Amino acid sequence: MQCSQCRHENVAGAKFCGECGARLEAACAACGTVKPAGNKFCHECGTALGIGSDDARFASPDAYTPSHLARKILTARASLPGERKKVTVLFADLKGSLELLADRDPEDARALLDGVLERLMEAVHRFEGTVNQVMGDGIMALFGAPVAHEDHATRACYAALRMHRSVTQYAEELRRQQGLDVQIRVGINSGDVVVRSIGTDLNVEYSAAGQTTHMAARMEQLARPGTTLITEATRRLAERYIEVAPHGPVPIKGLKQPVEVFELRGATPASRLQSAPSALARLRAARGS
Repeated sequence: MQCSQCRHENVAGAKFCGECGARLEAACAACGTVKPAGNKFCHECGTALGIGSDDARFASPDAYTPSHLARKILTARASLPGERKKVTVLFADLKGSLELLADRDPEDARALLDGVLERLMEAVHRFEGTVNQVMGDGIMALFGAPVAHEDHATRACYAALRMHRSVTQYAEELRRQQGLDVQIRVGINSGDVVVRSIGTDLNVEYSAAGQTTHMAARMEQLARPGTTLITEATRRLAERYIEVAPHGPVPIKGLKQPVEVFELRGATPASRLQSAPSALARLRAARGS
């Protein structure tokens, strides 16, 4: 199997290139199923794989990551690979994007999607998360790696709240101008990952432990438009700083036991960043703006 990055010939069945470490076969972030070329949705679980994500601005992390975060990521390149990290994973997408954009001019559809993606990414970067993947109508982000933060769960929750506020303002503008109803949904989970490599394009290759990524994707898929669902793992880490509503045990495909799910409703006045005035100011501004 030839690596598309460095053209190295790898043994059959390999998942990562033995020469450069790049992933050899793209897999669905939600269920891990290998993506056949050209598929827009995963044939196993239905997750969107890349609707119209051909904009050069979203092609790789180095194109959309702010310079101050890029420097932090590159600084961590030498020390992170192979390290097991506790992180929070966030998935966010535009609900019903195919139906919403079906009859629209491609340029108009691209502009609408870009407006949503830009707001999702701005919220992640505001709290020093990393947008690891742009999937056409949504994003996947990591908090806690490669930029280390002990309060990664809180930052992810605050980012989700900011996403909803920002997209809601954008949606009101679209509703007045075009009669469109735009809403996002967000899913968050916390757990372990092993960082494999950080590329010069800032792309982070990692292995999720304990279905960390899968659970975050499932929370997103279960969330109603305009809401964020989080797992008990995330709630436990951020409970002093967020307000939630319990949804009770929810069956999750692939798991034997139901999972406790919570809807993120808001942020409390307390912040574990009180020792960093500038960061605290950003958090307060995000809650109020």
